[in-house]
Amino acid sequence: MKDGFAVLLRRHRLAAGLTQAELAEAAEVGVRTVRDLEAGRSVRPQRSTVELLGAALGLQGRDLTVFVAVARGRTPADQGPGLAKPRALPNAGELIGRDRDLAGLTERLRTTAGVTTLVGLAGSGKTVLALTASAQLRDELPGGAVGIKVSPDEGESGVLDSICAVIGVGHPDGLAEAFRQPTLLLVDAVDRSRPAVAAAVRRLVAIAPQLRIVATARGPIGVAGEWVWPVAPLPVPPAGTRTLAEARKHPASALFLERWARHRGDAPPESEVAAITDLVRRLSGLPLAIELAAARGRLLDPSEMLARFGQDGAVVDAAEAVRAAVVASYRLLTPAHRRALRYLSTFTHRWSIELAEELLAELDVDVVELLDRLTDLGLATVRGQGAVRFMVLESVREYALEQAELAEELTLARRRHAIVFARFAARTAPMFSGAQHGAAIARLDDVAGNLWSALTHSADDDPHTALCLAAKLPRWWRFRGRDVAGRRWLRRLLDDERTADADPLVRAWALVGVAQLANEHGAGAEEIDSARAAVRIFAERVEVTGELAARTVLFALCMGSGDFDEAREQSLEALILASRTGRARDMAVAQSNLTWHDIRAGDLVGAQRRLAEVDRLTARTGDVRLRALGRGNLAEVLRLSGRLAESVVVGTQALDLLAEVGDPSHRRRLLTTIALAQAESGEAGEADRILAELRATTPPEVEDPACAVVEAAIALARGHRRLASSWYAAAADAYEGGHDLRDVVQALVGLVAASDDPAERQRARDRIAALLKTSGMVLTERERAVLA
Repeated sequence: MKDGFAVLLRRHRLAAGLTQAELAEAAEVGVRTVRDLEAGRSVRPQRSTVELLGAALGLQGRDLTVFVAVARGRTPADQGPGLAKPRALPNAGELIGRDRDLAGLTERLRTTAGVTTLVGLAGSGKTVLALTASAQLRDELPGGAVGIKVSPDEGESGVLDSICAVIGVGHPDGLAEAFRQPTLLLVDAVDRSRPAVAAAVRRLVAIAPQLRIVATARGPIGVAGEWVWPVAPLPVPPAGTRTLAEARKHPASALFLERWARHRGDAPPESEVAAITDLVRRLSGLPLAIELAAARGRLLDPSEMLARFGQDGAVVDAAEAVRAAVVASYRLLTPAHRRALRYLSTFTHRWSIELAEELLAELDVDVVELLDRLTDLGLATVRGQGAVRFMVLESVREYALEQAELAEELTLARRRHAIVFARFAARTAPMFSGAQHGAAIARLDDVAGNLWSALTHSADDDPHTALCLAAKLPRWWRFRGRDVAGRRWLRRLLDDERTADADPLVRAWALVGVAQLANEHGAGAEEIDSARAAVRIFAERVEVTGELAARTVLFALCMGSGDFDEAREQSLEALILASRTGRARDMAVAQSNLTWHDIRAGDLVGAQRRLAEVDRLTARTGDVRLRALGRGNLAEVLRLSGRLAESVVVGTQALDLLAEVGDPSHRRRLLTTIALAQAESGEAGEADRILAELRATTPPEVEDPACAVVEAAIALARGHRRLASSWYAAAADAYEGGHDLRDVVQALVGLVAASDDPAERQRARDRIAALLKTSGMVLTERERAVLA
């Protein structure tokens, strides 16, 4: 029960937007009290403490009653509210003729973890069945139900990014925690990228043993333990059915009648039952084909529909039935609407009215009227409640693209599609610099499939547009862990001779992006000339925003390459420029960067002053991410100063802030700082918990320096000196050649402190002396005391 209250307390605290320290202050209790309760170390807190916490959290009524009851060990924690809800699944609509499938599927998903794949022909109703089952289980499973639709030719990382977006985590590293409780994940349209889905599913099954995955595909995914669930077309009525009552007894004709009534408002006459029976039989009971046919009921009677299939009486193949229904509905459109649909079919996933209007701006068409017509005929659907909620059915999209190619307009349509998303990305890019950072990520996540599609097609057909698009995506790529792929795209486009005459400012932004992404995966030295070129271009054209961004990236690359003097120069130039132009956020960035030079010089007091200024500036601008990074840096400075308890508190605050925006590389460094502070203060058990999280996201074949140095600190705290010295030596070697040489120095100082071997200590001292000489670093007071 203690774990139940620990989970409930953390949920309420995060929902209230409070850190542990802020909650403790508001409730007038100790920070350790809150920390112990959330860690499950305090089994039965005093009622007065619980009531103070409840009041500080603003709980009232039933929420407060449940909160107190759980603390006293009487009510399951899952009756309390959770965190901000993940994105809701779309409404499945009414499911007809699948009662047995639905009952069996929901029972399996309710009781059994693992992968269940619904297989069958396209249009057989797999998605609707999966959505209906998910809706039934959403409130029964502790983790709820979420889902994704796979985009064409998506990679494994893209599938995982989509899952992150719908579950509400910033990076795949957070999925294990997000799916810790029994949760249902729907993966729709597996056939669009089967190998990527298979790889992603294998990873999810390995890290989330309680996760239920229900997938839809034309065949099995091919993963171990997969349960294949065939979804056949609906049973059709026997030939000779003559009454509406009889027709309603059979799922295929019942579905047609229900959808017909939705479009016509009443049932067809009895005289049409024979035609309905023949029609659904010719459609092989395929739900999608039946729904498309019924949608034409606004204009045609069943007998008229039937006549359009020919007079030979043959039952068409199921796939041909879908195509035939699509073709028939397409022919009901006006020429202008047909052309507009051909353009809309360049969208690879969901889209908004605004995007459609921009795409069709050169066509003489009313977009709202068009969408009304398309949805009436079943050619487009509306999914979800957000702006990006429209979608052309896949079978319709395939046919419309064929028609666009026949009309010799496919290239033009795709070119227009790329321009639309290049402009969309350009409008979104400024949102990354400030309080709208999270909204910017979500905005691009919503159209991820379209962004990749636009980039792929325009890179060959219109590289200028492709460069404009790619130059606005680096921050999104970085936060979604796509730095390698993003850099490859930018480098390809920059090296394309066709973009040599592109707008210099566009090329400069692309150069900044390629340098930033290279630095993310340790290849910054390869792109340092790119960053210098960008600084020069922006400065010549007096483009302040670009120059500040380029100097900030160049600072990071110089730090990584060991050119600390130039790094400091770039930060000072950026601070001067930002101060002169009144840009508070850029002033904070520059001050934060200069902090590392204070640390390098051993001036920890000066570093704390700079970081206090960073906190003030970021509070003023509302930039949550930058404020989190500033507090993370402060936590490291406090640790280096020996103020370990403060370091843990400030680091935890920063971790909570960082969780709002998602930044895997900085989160990992912050976790390392907190774990080291805990181990150095004697809280080895707490450090062990963080180490487990670090290990969970590290490939076993890699010697991760962060894990190694935390292992060393924990071993030393427990008195295992030989083990500690071994880990410190491994950490120093692993950090060698990395971004910050101080990490190497700290590991070597730890080795001197832990080792009982005089020769080993002397070798470590010699390495420290060499590093100090080449880098100009100065040891902190604590480090000097260890080496004395």
